[in-house]
Amino acid sequence: MKKSANARFVIKSWDETPYGEGEGLPRLTRARVSKTSTGDVEGEGQVEYLMMYRGDKSASYVGLERFVGTIGGRAGTCVLRRTGVFEGGLAKESYSVIPGSGTGELRGLRGEGSTALGHASEYPFTLDYELDESDESD
Repeated sequence: MKKSANARFVIKSWDETPYGEGEGLPRLTRARVSKTSTGDVEGEGQVEYLMMYRGDKSASYVGLERFVGTIGGRAGTCVLRRTGVFEGGLAKESYSVIPGSGTGELRGLRGEGSTALGHASEYPFTLDYELDESDESD
């Protein structure tokens, strides 16, 4: 049965460094991001983003996030795949749980969501998810 987890996250750290630049070329960066979530999704996330900035300051990015905590009261870890664009002051992102990445009570977790967020101190998000009962650990 599908469920929706509503939560908020705060970015604790953002460390972004260039790894590919050149005259007339899109700028490539790597960002290491730490965040804390509260609500139906509670815990810590560590994200590695690879980003490409265009001359107009818009960007495209991909990332992997290891989440450690609880979702809907169930404890464990999982990995989220993140893809998005930054344009017009908004980061528009889609994310999904990578199949087979759940551990503990999150074994068998599947889920996805999307956001469109500007700059703030706290960010809301929703994860629509389900747990495959046959894959759960005892």
